[in-house]
Amino acid sequence: MTTLVSQADRQPVTAGAVAGRRGGGRDLLRAFLRNRMALAGLVVLALFVLAAVLAPLAAPYDPSAQHLAQRFAGPGAAHPLGQDELGRDVLSRIIHGARISLSAGLAAVVFTAVIGASVGLVAGYLRGWTDALLMRLMDILLAFPSILLAIVIVTVLGQGLVNAMLAVGIVNIPQMARVVRASVITVREREYVEAARALGASRRRIVFLTILPNTAAPLIVQATLTLATAILDVAALSFLGLGAQAPTPEWGAMITDAFRSGFGVFLTGQHAILFPGLAIALCVLAVNFIGDGLRDALDPRRQISKPRNHRSW
Repeated sequence: MTTLVSQADRQPVTAGAVAGRRGGGRDLLRAFLRNRMALAGLVVLALFVLAAVLAPLAAPYDPSAQHLAQRFAGPGAAHPLGQDELGRDVLSRIIHGARISLSAGLAAVVFTAVIGASVGLVAGYLRGWTDALLMRLMDILLAFPSILLAIVIVTVLGQGLVNAMLAVGIVNIPQMARVVRASVITVREREYVEAARALGASRRRIVFLTILPNTAAPLIVQATLTLATAILDVAALSFLGLGAQAPTPEWGAMITDAFRSGFGVFLTGQHAILFPGLAIALCVLAVNFIGDGLRDALDPRRQISKPRNHRSW
């Protein structure tokens, strides 16, 4: 049996196999693009990313330039989204804030994915007491409300955007670990994993080259949905004064800076709160729509229910 499997493994990849893989990728892309909400979310997120990348060129004004005489000036031709409590251009600060908020959310998700996936891989593959110990630790983290736990972590580590990102990354680890663990438990009993063991593959090779690639779909979906949560949590911590500090143009910090200016914000400066809040809401909704679209496109039941002779026009 070992000889037969080894010979099969040595066979070159045929053009038909490559075409099949490419066809599968095209099917996934078509399934994703058929989801109108996911496509709309992709367009909105692309605009935010483009604004973040081109912020120095796209912003009409210096985000830190103050004009106290025009404090809380409303939207107009010169300032489409108005000016804030220090006379700074709100549109310019939102554009520069996209770079900070997206980078902070992405950094938190990368930290979550690396640690959470590692915990899930180890727990799901080794099982036994290792699985029980790691999952009980994850249960302890899940026992606390995420934003409350993030506040405690930032309080211990100190205020600042970096510590806020670290706190948000930590509180999202349990969900990522559970998703990866569930996928690993399913995959580790498959025939190709047993074949790798029979061929004498090392445990590390089995985990990272055989099991991990086959858990990529749920990992990608969970990471995308976690990105929306991370952006919102970082903004919440900045709003509470624990994340980005003034004068950094972070969306959550922009809202709390407007509130700190006094009661006048509710009379003449509503736009200084409304537009940063809309930026947070649009970005989070866009990422959630993309995550839902990826989940539907990567769902194996979609392939099972799809007719064999179906042709997409």
